Amino acid sequence: MKTKHIQYETRGTCSRMIDVTADENNIIQQVFFLGGCHGNLQGISMLVRGQHIDDVIRRLDGIRCGTKNTSCPDQLCRALEQLKKAPFR
Repeated sequence: MKTKHIQYETRGTCSRMIDVTADENNIIQQVFFLGGCHGNLQGISMLVRGQHIDDVIRRLDGIRCGTKNTSCPDQLCRALEQLKKAPFR
């Protein structure tokens, strides 16, 4: 099975980076957040595993954290948009 992988540097959130891998069918295989609210981000990572990239983007895009213009779930969407364009390895 072919996979694609990126490390996305977040902007405007407590987490600093998102490491995400998907397979050739755009199904998310794994997600790791560096920094941020550890328990919540572990939960998000587990919930999106096995989901199609487009389904996750549709559900999480635009979520805000407090008064910030973004959130960790929203930044995950930015990472997933880049991952869709990434080459397979």
